[in-house]
Amino acid sequence: MITFKTASKPQRSLIRTKAKTKNTIFLEGPAGTGKTTVAVERMVYLLEKEVTDASKMLVLVPQKTLALPYYERLRQSDLPPGGQPSVMTLGSLSEQMVEFFWPLIAAEAGFAQPAQPPVFLTLETAQYYMARIVAPLIDQLGYFDTITIERNRLYSQILDAISKSALIGFDHTEVGQRLSNAWIGEESQKRVYGELQTCINKFREYCLDHNLLDFSLQIEVFLRHLWPLAQCRNYLMAKYTYLIVDNIEEDTPATHALLREWLPECESALLVYDSDAGYRRFLGADPDSAYELKDLCKRKETFTETFVTSLDLQAFGDQMALSLDQWAEPNVGDPRAPLVFANVRFQPEMIQWAADEIANLVHGEAQVPPGEIVVLAPYLSDALRFSLMNRLQEYEVPVRSHRPSRSLNEEAAVRALLTLTLIAHPQWGLLPTPSDVAHALILSIEGLDLVRAQLLAQIVYRTPEQRPTLTPFEDILPDVQERITYRLGNQYERLRAWLDEYRDAMAQMDEEAAYNMTLDAFLSRLFGELLSQEGFGLHRDFDGAAQVANLIDSARRFRQVVLPGEKPLAQEYVELLRAGLIAGQYVRGWELEAEQAVLIAPAYTFLMRNVPVQYQFWLNVGGAGWSERLYQPLTHPYVLSQGWQPGHVWTDDNEYAVEREALYRLVLGLIRRCRETIFLGYSELGEQGYEQRGELLASIQRMLRRLTPPEEASA
Repeated sequence: MITFKTASKPQRSLIRTKAKTKNTIFLEGPAGTGKTTVAVERMVYLLEKEVTDASKMLVLVPQKTLALPYYERLRQSDLPPGGQPSVMTLGSLSEQMVEFFWPLIAAEAGFAQPAQPPVFLTLETAQYYMARIVAPLIDQLGYFDTITIERNRLYSQILDAISKSALIGFDHTEVGQRLSNAWIGEESQKRVYGELQTCINKFREYCLDHNLLDFSLQIEVFLRHLWPLAQCRNYLMAKYTYLIVDNIEEDTPATHALLREWLPECESALLVYDSDAGYRRFLGADPDSAYELKDLCKRKETFTETFVTSLDLQAFGDQMALSLDQWAEPNVGDPRAPLVFANVRFQPEMIQWAADEIANLVHGEAQVPPGEIVVLAPYLSDALRFSLMNRLQEYEVPVRSHRPSRSLNEEAAVRALLTLTLIAHPQWGLLPTPSDVAHALILSIEGLDLVRAQLLAQIVYRTPEQRPTLTPFEDILPDVQERITYRLGNQYERLRAWLDEYRDAMAQMDEEAAYNMTLDAFLSRLFGELLSQEGFGLHRDFDGAAQVANLIDSARRFRQVVLPGEKPLAQEYVELLRAGLIAGQYVRGWELEAEQAVLIAPAYTFLMRNVPVQYQFWLNVGGAGWSERLYQPLTHPYVLSQGWQPGHVWTDDNEYAVEREALYRLVLGLIRRCRETIFLGYSELGEQGYEQRGELLASIQRMLRRLTPPEEASA
C-alpha cells in the first residue's frame, strides 16, 4: 500500500486539494493504482487541516467490507481529536433517516401503526417473515412446484427481486411482469413469475401491517417519502457537507440518484470509480450509472500507474481481454511468464498439487508469508475446502476460509453448537442424529478423532421418551474407556456435566422464564465457559470462533426483532437455522486481514476484499462457474436493472454476451490484485466426474495458441 510520502505528485496534489471551494473530484482508474489509499489519506488530510467538526464528513461505500481501510485508518492514534467521520452504506444511512423522521412519514407511507416505532429486518429475519408468507402457499396451493431449489434459496431470491425494484426505482408490483415480458421459454415459467408477484405483494402488505421494514421497504420509504421532504433533505445536506464515496461502480442507481442532488451542495466531495469493475451487478450494482456522475464533478483525475501488478501480469490481462473479444492495447511483457499451469486427470490430484506448491512457497527458500497467498475457485464446495485445508494443515501451513452468504448451519462450528443446544433443551423434542452428536464431540473436544467420536456417541447418546441426553463416561465399560482414553473422557465428562447443570437450572425455572430463555446468552456461556477453554475444540480454532460469534449475533438480532409465538423464540430460531437460513453479512469474517494465513475463498469474495496478494491459485479453471451465472429462477440481475428496456426479451445471445463480459471483469480484477505469480489448476474431470471445458479454460487456450510461435506449435 502506498503512503503519502511514497505517493506520486498527482496523488499528493489530489490529497491536498482545498475543500472549502465547492470542490468535487471524480477519481477513476484500475485496481492497484492507489485510489482507495488516496481517498483514505484525503480523509485524514481534511480532518487535520480543514474540517473542524469531523461529524460533518461522511464516507459512503457500497457494502460494509469496503469500509475496512477507513476504519483501520481512523483507529490510528495520530488523528486529531474532535469526533469521528461517519462511515456508512446506503442501507445504514436510510435506516438512520427513517428512524429519525419516522413520525413524519409513517402514515403517508402506508404503515398500519404509525404511532409505533419501526422494526428493521436483517436478511435473516426477513427470510423468517417471508417463510411465514410463502410456506403456506407452497404447501397448500402448490406454488413454485416446477422450481427445484431449497426453500431458503427461494425466499432469498424473492427478497432479492423486491430489493432490486427499490434500488432501481420501479414499483414492487411490476417485478413479475418485467420478468415475464423478458422470458421466451416454457409458459410454465410465466406462471411462476405470477406466483412470485403474489408473494411479493403479500409480503409487502404484511410488512406494512406490522411496521416491518425489510431492505427494499427501507430504501423505498427513504427515497420516495423522506428525501423529497425539505426537512430531511436539508438536515442530511447540512449534517454531511464533506463526502468521500468509494467504489461507486459497485453501488446502485438509488445511491447514484441521491448523489446527483447531493453533490452540488457539498463543500467537498471525492468520488472513487474502479475501471472495469462492477462485480456486484448481481446485487444491483450499475457501473454505467456511476460513471454518469463524472459530469457533475468539477475536477476529473485518472490514475494509471499500478503499484501492484508487474508488466508480465499486465500483458497476461491484455491477452485475456483479446481472447474474450474485449479491446486492449497489449503491454510490453511476457504474458506466459507469471503463469504456472498444472494439468491433471482428477480433482484430488489438483488439490494435492496446490497444497504442495503452497507448502513449498511457505516453507521453502522463498519463505512467503501465508497471508500473501490466496486460493480461488468460482464456487468453494465443502469437499474442495475440506480437502485442501486438511492437506495444508498437515503441512503446517496456516489456512483459513471465507464463504459469505452461506447458511450458518453449513459451518461445522455452528452445527456442533446447535447439536449441543438441542441436548441442553430436551423439552423441545428436537433430536440430533448420532452422526451430529459425533461431529459435535469432535469439534468440542480437542484431539478427539472421528473413530473414537463415533464410538463414544454410539454409547453415550440416548433419546428416552424422545428427549436427547448424554450418559456419564464412568458408565462405559473399562476396556472401551481405555480405547477412548481417560484424557478425552475427562473432557467429555466436563462437557456433559456443564450441559446437565444447565438443564437442571432450566428445569427449576417457572414456565414463563424457561419460555423466555435467550439463546444468544446460552451460546455465549457455552462458548466462553467451556468450548473456548484449553483442551476444548475452539481454544485455538479462530475460524470456528468467528462462526460462533456470527451465530450469537444472529440469534440476538432474531430475538430483538421477532415477536414470540406458540414456540419459544430460541426453539423457533434453531428450527429455522436447521432448515437452512441464509446468513447475512458479518464484517468480522472480512476483518482477519492481518492474520498470516492462506485464504481459501470464492473468486468474487476475494475481489470484494480489495486487497492484493503476491500469489494466487485459480483452481478448477475448466469449470463453467467462472463465467456462468447462478441459477436464479425468481430474479434476474440484468432484466431487473436500470439499463434493461421493459418489453425486450432475454435471449441466449444476451446470456453469452454478459457471461463473457463478466468473465473479463473477473479475470482482470484478479490479475490486478496479484503481484507476482498466478497458479492455474486444471483437472480434466471435475468434482462430479464430468469433463471440464469452461470459458475461462477456452480463453486461456486461445491466448496460448495465439502466442505460441509456429515452430513451437509444430514441435
